[in-house]
Amino acid sequence: MITRMVRDFLRLESASGILLVIAALLAMIVENSAAKPLYDALLNTPVEIRVGKLHLAKPLLLWVNDGLMAIFFFAIGLEIKREILEGELSDLSRAALPLIAAVGGMLMPAFIFVTINWGDAVALKGWAIPSATDIAFALGILSLLGRHVPASLKLFLLTLAITDDIGSIIIIALFYSSELSPTSMIIAATLLGLLFTLNRKGVTNIAPYLLFGVVLWIAVLKSGVHATLAGLLLAFFIPLRVSGTNEPPLRRLEKDLYPTIAYGILPLFAFANSGLSFDGLSLFSLLEPVPLGIAMGLFLGNQTGIMLCVWITVKSGFARLPEGAGWLEMYGISLLCGIGFTMSLFISSLAFEQGGPDFAVDDRLGILTGSILSALSGYFVLRYALLRKRHTRPIQKPASE
Repeated sequence: MITRMVRDFLRLESASGILLVIAALLAMIVENSAAKPLYDALLNTPVEIRVGKLHLAKPLLLWVNDGLMAIFFFAIGLEIKREILEGELSDLSRAALPLIAAVGGMLMPAFIFVTINWGDAVALKGWAIPSATDIAFALGILSLLGRHVPASLKLFLLTLAITDDIGSIIIIALFYSSELSPTSMIIAATLLGLLFTLNRKGVTNIAPYLLFGVVLWIAVLKSGVHATLAGLLLAFFIPLRVSGTNEPPLRRLEKDLYPTIAYGILPLFAFANSGLSFDGLSLFSLLEPVPLGIAMGLFLGNQTGIMLCVWITVKSGFARLPEGAGWLEMYGISLLCGIGFTMSLFISSLAFEQGGPDFAVDDRLGILTGSILSALSGYFVLRYALLRKRHTRPIQKPASE
């Protein structure tokens, strides 16, 4: 009975989003209970790997953020490559609207955050935090609306969120990398050359790709560039188009990785990074520049930037609204894009890595507030829009016999 219930739950499109919410709530409950010392001790547990002169030592929290999230970015990279070669991003006429909308959804939140935090050099490190969109969470909320959501609207959100992830990855590479190690970068470049050779030779066995990928992750980690980028780079060399009837390695990996990421890695990341202590917090805490900038960037910045770009693009005749979707539906989607959550938490962990405990509290408060406002308002706007469309749809008269 219980096994069947678990299996049925995992089949739900919204299951991964629900698990993220549970993990975040659990982290906050534990952080504000007598179990807080155990929670903090767990995240600070030192974990070391030593092979000869190679020595990796990090607390458990950083193994989650640097290691497990590299697997997440690997899966994102697989999805991006497939979309570019065969999906929505392969047709510029269809991809133009979400691509342009994504630009607005990244620039406007950053502008709002910078405006609110102008003059504080440390706080300004977090300018990219509200520019991120959580794909799993946004699609999970959308799936709660059921089969009445037009497929074109789901594709629009997915394409926009993927484009947003590409932007986030570029931002991480350019702005959140530490001092670079030339030796490690040469090793990483050599490994990329080997991966390219495997791909051009038509090697479809996944094992050598993954083996080189692990070494690439270590080299990138030691290079000063954030280690999660190794996952993205590795994904671009996994073959998608292969001769014969066998399933392409890229599609096989996507299918195999999805349960691990959706039901394991992302909830674990949310649990490790969402612990927000309410001790000393009040409504006035949200008015501090950092949480206010993040919350307003996520909630107001995303919807304003996306809707403005969509309106200009459609009115100029450069693109059309997705089939079966009106302006109210588009507004609901723009609200859902304000759900930053895991991606925002990840970028904030890089931005305020050395900002002290106060910033750690501030950024989580802003991310949770902005994401919750965006999720609730996006859900209810879309629910109203879809219900109105169903009730105003003309009744089809039966054909006369």
